[in-house]
Amino acid sequence: MTNRHSVRFLLAASVAAFVASSASAQEAPAFRIGIVTFLSGAAAGPFGIPAKNAADLFAEAANKGALPAPYAAKGFGGRAIELVTIDEAGGATKQVSEFQNLVEQQKVDAVVGYISSGDCVAVAPAAEQMKKLLLLFDCGTPRIFEEGSYKYVFRPVGHAAMDNVAAAIYVNATNKDFKKYAGINQNYAWGQDSWNDFEATLKAIRPQAVVVSSQMPKLGAGQYNAEISAILAAEPEVLHSSFWGGDLEGLVLQGAPRNLFKTMNVVLTAGETATHRQAQQIPDGTIIGARGPNAIFAPENAYNTWLRAAYSAKFNALPSYPSYHMVQSLLALKFAYEKAKGGDTNKAPTTDEIAGALRGTTFEGPSGTVKMSLGGGQQAIQGTAYGRTKLVDGKTTVVDVRRFAAEEVNPPDGVKTSEWIKTLKVK
Repeated sequence: MTNRHSVRFLLAASVAAFVASSASAQEAPAFRIGIVTFLSGAAAGPFGIPAKNAADLFAEAANKGALPAPYAAKGFGGRAIELVTIDEAGGATKQVSEFQNLVEQQKVDAVVGYISSGDCVAVAPAAEQMKKLLLLFDCGTPRIFEEGSYKYVFRPVGHAAMDNVAAAIYVNATNKDFKKYAGINQNYAWGQDSWNDFEATLKAIRPQAVVVSSQMPKLGAGQYNAEISAILAAEPEVLHSSFWGGDLEGLVLQGAPRNLFKTMNVVLTAGETATHRQAQQIPDGTIIGARGPNAIFAPENAYNTWLRAAYSAKFNALPSYPSYHMVQSLLALKFAYEKAKGGDTNKAPTTDEIAGALRGTTFEGPSGTVKMSLGGGQQAIQGTAYGRTKLVDGKTTVVDVRRFAAEEVNPPDGVKTSEWIKTLKVK
């Protein structure tokens, strides 16, 4: 072969390789993510829709390469993101079936979802059996990783032990004289775990205080006048509630006119969501949390600045903590995908490689640093914060804020929350 023919051959081969590479890049299938959140029912307005909005916002920004560094690569490592969103309403049995449909019919690469702890408990084993990545973005029961072992199931947000341990420490520190306390919580995994952890923490750090009432209405009951009457009759000085969604809004609307919030210190562990739609109804001094340093408690960083500005511009509202949880979980998935991909522009990481990259890692988000350090690296820990509401010019602000380090309000890995709480001491 002459030199001229050699050059032509090499040029042709190079062009063919370039065209093939370009075609391959252009034809790379989208990374399909199943998004599961409440789109109907009482939980949709305060929880499900803000979470869906945040998922849509994230996908749009990520596909444009408009997220702050180190998440600035378009899509997932250059691969477009496509969302498949379904309604979480219908109960745990239905959600297991819907999860299977997402995997088998919709061919999603991963699922990010679930607000209800009951749904999380039911769906997690199905995800493990099907070897499909599942990121639990909001549900809080510690039982997921304290009673089970998973390879494909992750929760990149803190669990409820953090919320309730911190709540108990906060009321103990800010109310030196209370002797009686009570609770009103939903009668399923989330409410039961939340109350048990709050009560156990106070027994450890304030043993002289006693429980005078524990009300456990059905999830979604809607009417709480009987429970409110029982609580008022017991005359506690502190009232704990992990109510969320429509139940929380109902408690505020029914309790405020009966002076529930004025006759005792009310602590709402998921209270931040109510401040968006019920700012005028929540009396000053109500103790609220946001299930981590989210929303009104979020730190000043580039991710929080982006989320607040982009969400406000698109939806004419501020993001609530379910929005933060959704974005944090999607950032975790993007971080793990691109970590697994490394510098190989042509590599599409496998499910096992993405799971391996997320397990035990640390990443940054709009609520700060997130450490995947519990449940063998499947469960995140973060710090959290509580404060008291104060209405200023029609908008909810918080005063008397106290922040808690992650290790202060989470058990060590391998130790059950119930056993760890027994070791807490009065400070």
